[in-house]
Amino acid sequence: MKKVSMLLLAFLLVFALSACGSGNQGATPPADQGTDGQGQGQGQGQDPSATDEVKPEEGAQLTMWESGGAVGEWAKYVGQEFQKKYGIPVKFEEVGHTDAPGKLKTDGPAGLGADVFAAPHDHLGEMVTGGLVLENYWPDQYANEYMDAAIKGTTYENVLYGYPTGIETYALFYNKDLVKEVPKTWDELIAQSKAFTDTKANKYGFMMEVNNFYFVYSLMGGYGGYVFGKDNTDPTDIGLNNEGSVKAAQLLQRIHNEILPLKNEDITYDVKQSLFNEGKLMFNMDGPWAVDGHRKAGVNFGIAPLPTLDNGQHPTSFSGIRALYVNAYTKYPNAASLLAKFATSDEMLLKLYEMTGMLPPKKALLDNDEIKNNEISKGFLEQAQYAVPMPNIPQMPSVWDPMKAALSTIWNDNTDAKKALDSAVQQIKDAIKTQNAGK
Repeated sequence: MKKVSMLLLAFLLVFALSACGSGNQGATPPADQGTDGQGQGQGQGQDPSATDEVKPEEGAQLTMWESGGAVGEWAKYVGQEFQKKYGIPVKFEEVGHTDAPGKLKTDGPAGLGADVFAAPHDHLGEMVTGGLVLENYWPDQYANEYMDAAIKGTTYENVLYGYPTGIETYALFYNKDLVKEVPKTWDELIAQSKAFTDTKANKYGFMMEVNNFYFVYSLMGGYGGYVFGKDNTDPTDIGLNNEGSVKAAQLLQRIHNEILPLKNEDITYDVKQSLFNEGKLMFNMDGPWAVDGHRKAGVNFGIAPLPTLDNGQHPTSFSGIRALYVNAYTKYPNAASLLAKFATSDEMLLKLYEMTGMLPPKKALLDNDEIKNNEISKGFLEQAQYAVPMPNIPQMPSVWDPMKAALSTIWNDNTDAKKALDSAVQQIKDAIKTQNAGK
């Protein structure tokens, strides 16, 4: 218990430090939100019941977008409970949380978008500049009750927009029936994987999505690579082709050559999950969203931090802040904001944790015994000590495709890492230049 408490404290400290300088100063509740004005913007000591004085619009009917699977089931549950409390029907539509921002660009102005939708925090800057989301109605209350990283990730230019539902980072899943000792270093992981891998029997020691920058960034960051300078706020300084990033790409090539001789097209998320569930994969780099599926498959698995690199540093996995947002084009801003707030209540976030394993970003809930004593949560929290919040400036979407293309050719074609990353960075710069020209 003592160790877990220390980990939790370290986790909070890491995010607190990473969030230095953030805040929601300047965020003001909409003037027409229908409140009685009490309890708003008061910060400490605010009575949550008072904030519920926001009155939903008469005849409101809401639509909520969330991803499918367990988190979709949770969204349905939230809608049902919200209707019981407020008498407002909520229609659930399955839209992947990474797809929702793009879909809202088209559907929002046409009045076809969801009133409340889930999205990852790295899309926030683009959503705000596109005028797609409303401010959070209760910024001071959220700043007081939620982890700083969650507030920072869902804040843009000092205004809080999101209603955080979870903090995600990824770690190392391992099959306890196959692994005698959890590797502390990548050399140990590669050695164990090499002994287990049998391609003819479709058995592999290790898998990760090798052309997915979200996962590969952990290696780059551990070697000193970075996305943007100045705490990921300076898009004129890109560190994805520096010495550290190149070294990480070369580690990928070593993994390909020594333990995972497949094309990246054959290492899909579904392939990894199936092999792990069938006991044909020892180690899998993945996130908490995979927990439910492995549990249902009856896999005897554990979660550990990613092994250290040969420079002694821990891989810096991306942390993502999953949150709900209110569509700026909604006909029912009050009702939609109430739904987002209801979904991020203690009761609903604990339900989300129970159904998906997603860690709640609310300070009080991280001290919940069920979470602290859970072996799976503990593994993710250990890795979270080294995690880095994904950038949320509008230039971040320009990064994904060029990096995916570079990682694909580095892996499949054994292209010179420096040359491939130089090309990717130039594409990112060109995309940002085009983006700026459109302003």
